[in-house]
Amino acid sequence: MKTMKQSLVCAALLAAFAVSTTVVAAPLPAFTQQADDLVRLPGGGWLALDKHGLHLFDAKGREQDSIAVRAKQLDTRIDGKQVLAVFLEADTQRPVPVTVDLQAGKLTRLAPFPDATFSVEASCLYRDAQRLDHLFLIGKDGQAEQWVMQGEQRRLVRKLALPPHVRHCRVDDGAKQLLVSEGNLGVWAYEAESEGMGKREAVALRRPYGQLDGGAGALAVLPGGVAVLDAKADRLHLLARKDGRWTASAAQTVDLRVRKGDSQLALDQGQLLLRGKNGWQSRTLKWQAQSAQVLPLAIVEPQAQTEPMARQGDAADDPAIWLSSNPADARVLGTNKKQGLLVYDLQGKQTQLLEVGRLNNVDVRQDIDLGGKKVDLALATRRDDNTIMLFSIAASGELEVAASFATGLSDIYGMCLYQPKTGGIEAFVNDKDGTFQQYGIGMADGKFSATLLRSFKVATQPEGCVADDASGRLFLGEERRGVWTTSADAAKPDALAMVLPVGANLTADVEGMAIYHGRNGAPSYLVVSSQGDSSYVVLDALAPYKVRGRFRVGFNLQAGVDGIDGTSETDGLEVTSSNLGGAYAQGMLVIQDGYKRLPDGPQNFKYVAWRDVARALKLD
Repeated sequence: MKTMKQSLVCAALLAAFAVSTTVVAAPLPAFTQQADDLVRLPGGGWLALDKHGLHLFDAKGREQDSIAVRAKQLDTRIDGKQVLAVFLEADTQRPVPVTVDLQAGKLTRLAPFPDATFSVEASCLYRDAQRLDHLFLIGKDGQAEQWVMQGEQRRLVRKLALPPHVRHCRVDDGAKQLLVSEGNLGVWAYEAESEGMGKREAVALRRPYGQLDGGAGALAVLPGGVAVLDAKADRLHLLARKDGRWTASAAQTVDLRVRKGDSQLALDQGQLLLRGKNGWQSRTLKWQAQSAQVLPLAIVEPQAQTEPMARQGDAADDPAIWLSSNPADARVLGTNKKQGLLVYDLQGKQTQLLEVGRLNNVDVRQDIDLGGKKVDLALATRRDDNTIMLFSIAASGELEVAASFATGLSDIYGMCLYQPKTGGIEAFVNDKDGTFQQYGIGMADGKFSATLLRSFKVATQPEGCVADDASGRLFLGEERRGVWTTSADAAKPDALAMVLPVGANLTADVEGMAIYHGRNGAPSYLVVSSQGDSSYVVLDALAPYKVRGRFRVGFNLQAGVDGIDGTSETDGLEVTSSNLGGAYAQGMLVIQDGYKRLPDGPQNFKYVAWRDVARALKLD
């Protein structure tokens, strides 16, 4: 966290830059003039990449170390006196990371990346909020890959489709944007975060679509914006991004005299460096745009993940947790909207599949007194015929279909269960039109029944809900508006009251929610999926419902063979405070992941230890 705060301070200091049309009179050091790429280092030294290799110079211009190699595409990340550099070997097109020891004046090659499967034209680094270093590789034909590195590990995160004819790219870490220069068209901005579907913005396009002459060349990231040379490298464009829009200042004429596509830009302590036929020249910056000051969210790592869905696309939706007398034998239930209900063990291995149709939400209650005996049940909404499906759960954790009930709804969606203190079991189901129905589930002579107890409605589309059996409150999510609460007792209804509106802490859509029941008098918490920004909100489960914090789920590169990616665009989630042993001694949170990475694959569910959430948010 300290490092992230330091980065924000550095960004704020850099944000005082701007542009003057006057070339600075003081020339750059002579040794820089043959370099194809330049990077100013802390303390005044330089990294220079030329046709003979990578060179490290101190502030007095003395060469301290070098790596002999034919290379191109130098990019760096600097954190205090720690410097990471990556270049592309020209012959193999293989990315090679290098650490720079400023105190010892040494360059050290790290383990290279695997050979590329396509012709790499551009590469650039990205350091994410988790402080993990990523590398984007882009081919001339638009093929692209995102890799993550940690120590000696090099892992493919995802494949991307980017524009063809890209020779330059840079990443704005603060804005989490990958900027690519499409030579014959212009500059595009993509989401650098791998989780999620991704978005694209046009930054600057060639005429007649924009102001660039002939397309785009080299890029340099500025705080809150970007500097771009046009394709002929004779005009410099400066663009700022504010409130989701890109605005350009007046273009400036430059005299670089380089071939189309051979231009280069770099940033140096308040100056913009431009490479031309006769070496590098500099221009003073008086840049007024500010980097977005986004407070970092806590990040927790998943401990395990389930096997992927057997269906591609938007398939996984909502999980539930069944507890065994032996904690290690607990089961996670997960719906597949294209197939049915799946069951997993605590290692994420699938133990059962019930192909019963397009199930959406699922919930579990145990030790229910029905028909004179104790039973464990799971209920789910089936969208094929707008019914409630009921499953019985054996002591072994095996499920089987027990019954189904018509609801009369036209587009059934979410559901949750309620176990009143007086006994029995009740189910809340909802429709996309905002209708909620509450059913009492009964059993006589071995047959289950469902009796409608009440109906009510919210103004717009709901989905997720959870009932707190201890307090008798129902919490429900209206996707575009926020989280409401009302009495879960059908005989004592009360008006809906807003608990957490969409706003600073919650980004639409409001999706899954669950209750963490504190043990031995400890507080209980409501956990809500903030789908719009792939985060999770934790608030008190009792009035006044104070927000305790927000977090995201990041990568765990140490888990499993390939590591585990984070979560994004979550639909459903579930949590238990029961001691499931090991990392889950304080409980477990199960989260649906909208996009499976490391590598790409069908959706699945991630397991998060509650101890990690509690530690990250400083919960009681």
